[in-house]
Amino acid sequence: MTYTFASATILLILITDPIGNIPIFANALRHVAPQRRPWVILREVLIAFVLLLTFMFIGEGFLQLMNLSELSLQIGGGVILFLIALRMIFPPPRADTAEPAGEPLIVPLAIPAIAGPSALATVLLLVSQAPDRRMEWIGALCITMAVSAIILVLAERIQRVAGDRFVVALERLMGLVLVAMSIEMMLRGIKSFALQLARG
Repeated sequence: MTYTFASATILLILITDPIGNIPIFANALRHVAPQRRPWVILREVLIAFVLLLTFMFIGEGFLQLMNLSELSLQIGGGVILFLIALRMIFPPPRADTAEPAGEPLIVPLAIPAIAGPSALATVLLLVSQAPDRRMEWIGALCITMAVSAIILVLAERIQRVAGDRFVVALERLMGLVLVAMSIEMMLRGIKSFALQLARG
């Protein structure tokens, strides 16, 4: 599946799921002073950005090291995205786990809430399919991180104005879009595999 700059940006936004991360951030930051929360959020988004950006540059070497083909990554990535989309549409009940007091650092906000395995696999997929367009993917990642930062910093206002039901409905809508994209990715991977078999 060939991605454009716009489709790659949308895919990354769907994968990082800033709307779905609102409750996670609210829970992790409840012991942090309100005036300090925006700075913590921006720091965690920046850490996630650096990690994903690093993965964009070492992605090709990682594929070669693990002896993985683009085709297997495409089909496997489609399966992962499909499972992520199902969790967005049918979210499991959130357990009320006790969070340590104080500011969270890296875990669980930067990793895995923003830069989780699915996000790492997605940037790896983008670079592996079109390494010559790396600057486009970096631009898409920059926009994604900016959108995540804005939504998470304004999370409390969004919840107050829109309400919890609207936030849940929007996340499920994003999940439906991601389902379609993941199925398209798997179908294209299967089609390419079938063509390889026919040629062989």
